[in-house]
Amino acid sequence: EEYLQDHFPRFPVMPGVLQIEALAQTGALLMSKTLNADINKHLILFMSVERARFRKQVLPGDVMEMPVEVLFERRNIFKFRGRVEVRGELASECEFAAMKADRPAGS
Repeated sequence: EEYLQDHFPRFPVMPGVLQIEALAQTGALLMSKTLNADINKHLILFMSVERARFRKQVLPGDVMEMPVEVLFERRNIFKFRGRVEVRGELASECEFAAMKADRPAGS
């Protein structure tokens, strides 16, 4: 992962913000596959992140497993809890929210 080489010179790690981004994308995929967010009709917009905790470094070559669960759905807003696990150990965790919005005509 060449893009990690500058995060800490001579000691690359997966930045926490990219771990949160990966969880948010996993939540968006969950919305599009099981929560009636048709990506042809809707945009999925990231809204917030809370309770982010980083417990263990994620190094180049590590495989991140990212279980994400829906905490609640209210109208078009979804709240999730997600974890990044590496070899069965918790690396990071957070709660985050996203919303489903109608895609503008012509986009």
